Amino acid sequence: AQPGLQSAQVGICLYDPGKAAYLYNYQGDKYFIPASNTKLFSLYAGLSYLGDSLVGMRYRITDTALFVMPSGDPTFLHPAYAAQPVIDFMRRVGKNIWLIDNNWQDNGLGRGWAWDDYNDDYAPERSPFPIYGNLIHWVQDRPKGNSNDPFGASASIYSIPEVDWEVKFTTDTTKKNFFVHRYRDQNVFEVTEGKEDHKEQYIPFITDGLASAALLLKDTAGKPGGVKHLKLPSTIWDIIHSRPVDSLFRPMMYNSDNFFAEQTLLMVGNEAWGTMNDAHTIDYLLQHDLDSLPQKPSWVDGSGLSRNDLFTPQDFVWILNKLQQKFGLARMERLLPTGGTGTLSSYYRQDSTFIYAKTGSLTGVAALSGYLVTKKGHLLIFSVLVNNYTGSGVAVRRQMEKLIHRIRDTD
Repeated sequence: AQPGLQSAQVGICLYDPGKAAYLYNYQGDKYFIPASNTKLFSLYAGLSYLGDSLVGMRYRITDTALFVMPSGDPTFLHPAYAAQPVIDFMRRVGKNIWLIDNNWQDNGLGRGWAWDDYNDDYAPERSPFPIYGNLIHWVQDRPKGNSNDPFGASASIYSIPEVDWEVKFTTDTTKKNFFVHRYRDQNVFEVTEGKEDHKEQYIPFITDGLASAALLLKDTAGKPGGVKHLKLPSTIWDIIHSRPVDSLFRPMMYNSDNFFAEQTLLMVGNEAWGTMNDAHTIDYLLQHDLDSLPQKPSWVDGSGLSRNDLFTPQDFVWILNKLQQKFGLARMERLLPTGGTGTLSSYYRQDSTFIYAKTGSLTGVAALSGYLVTKKGHLLIFSVLVNNYTGSGVAVRRQMEKLIHRIRDTD
């Protein structure tokens, strides 16, 4: 009956893990599009199968070359991580680098992803050997001081990394804002110079399996090489670990990083079975680790970008309970945002540490699932899924916030 919710579908599930009982269940067994709440399942998979540290790469050195079996690690040359042990090793070895494509059995785009997200930084392509987050960082800088130029001084426009792909500049003088548009099916970038003094934009590039990574790696490491298909025994590979797993999982959950979640699921398959294939990994997890879920979900990607994902509120309560039982509540509190932080930065700010939860947002979709500590100190697990609202997403989330505060104050 609340504003913005009258025409929506709503599911609410509230569970007391101490009593192993549901306290409230409103359409908790119904299926909803969960958006980024899907990342809770990817987190469980990553925590269960990736150990303490990410595998940065598997490698073999010969007299003439460095052969690399990709691991799917999304942190390689990612700007958020200063330490880069894999590229440091590659440069020390100083040999031609060949990337092996045997373990890649998936596609760059996930099943059911919106086709027109391809130019947006929240939807980089998946790949076996990510590099720079599979994004090109475009920058426009315009120094001041040229009064004869209607824009000011001439702009400096560059990319990080520099690209060998075609770059065009638009001749449309009606556009005043800096913007970079990639062709949908090609790594061709069209740049519009803007009037801003400084502007930045991140654009996904087409990965084409390992082809783009090999090209960018050649420029970065300064060694020729390419892509090979070689059948080599798994026992011959040495391993370099890149960083602790929680240094990936925390931004994945705090910032709802789609790319990190997608690569987590691919890394799980690679470490468990030697192949990167979402469908195979998800099918195995649902038949084994997750075979006791209240309702079997339709789970198709790691991030929740797909509207083909369908889960129930009871499923999210179940996985949250499983996570805190298996990995500890303290670790979950470190990985999930609380009020005033991450994707909850505008919500639950007062006495914020009573809630630790994952948000989810798509057009017409709002989701929140997590842990709640009541004023009496009781731990509760909840999931609220809302689909097909047509008004303001902020208004829907404010209604969720009121509900959570009411539960906290009542119990």
